[in-house]
Amino acid sequence: MNPAQEDILGAVRQWKDAGKDVALATVTLTWGSSPRPVGSQLAIDGAGNMVGSVSGGCIEGAVVKEALDAIKDGKPRLLDFGVTDEQAWDVGLACGGKVQVFVEKVG
Repeated sequence: MNPAQEDILGAVRQWKDAGKDVALATVTLTWGSSPRPVGSQLAIDGAGNMVGSVSGGCIEGAVVKEALDAIKDGKPRLLDFGVTDEQAWDVGLACGGKVQVFVEKVG
């Protein structure tokens, strides 16, 4: 495990120990140009605080929204971001790739 990954999981542990709700987003698939590799993670607490990255910023806003929803309803999500003109510009993924992100509430 790389040090950055340990920092993300350490933050998750600290937030959970403090009684906070937490979600974890993980890149599960990439195709073409992608800002982060498979396995990259982003942790989000119930207040919207974040540690890590799944995209270098271009889809983070959409992932955080889904993570906050996952915290509320407890349901995991598998998010696909691709190169369709509409979706690419909506979330800022103009790099020409595809990214799949799994989002789940940490129990």
